[in-house]
Amino acid sequence: MGQLKKDIQFVIRNLKTLTKKTEVMARKLDRLEKTAEKNVKPKAKPKAKPKAKAKVKTVKRAVPKKAVGKKTKKVTATDKVLAIINKSKNGVNTATLKQKTGFNEIKVRNIVFRLKNQKRITSKPKGIYIKM
Repeated sequence: MGQLKKDIQFVIRNLKTLTKKTEVMARKLDRLEKTAEKNVKPKAKPKAKPKAKAKVKTVKRAVPKKAVGKKTKKVTATDKVLAIINKSKNGVNTATLKQKTGFNEIKVRNIVFRLKNQKRITSKPKGIYIKM
């Protein structure tokens, strides 16, 4: 038993030294990658000199403003559950919600609890949820 304990301690010590060595190697590799990225900057091509042209008046044109795009609203987990409940005629239970959404049971129960507190759904008989 004592020999086994010594062998395990020996293995543990060796593992610790190996992990330290790999961490040092990883840091060195990171430094090498950073220096390689700095040295491999793309060189800009020299621009050709423009030929002399007669002076032309430049007219400033109004630059059209970019349309500010409407942000799409992310569909939340609560919205998914509420949509499933609203689509059902006879109501749904937590097992059905769990199956259709793919959420775990705790998450579904928390969402249902929140929707009941917000008075967006009610429970018909116990465990069956319908829209208000």
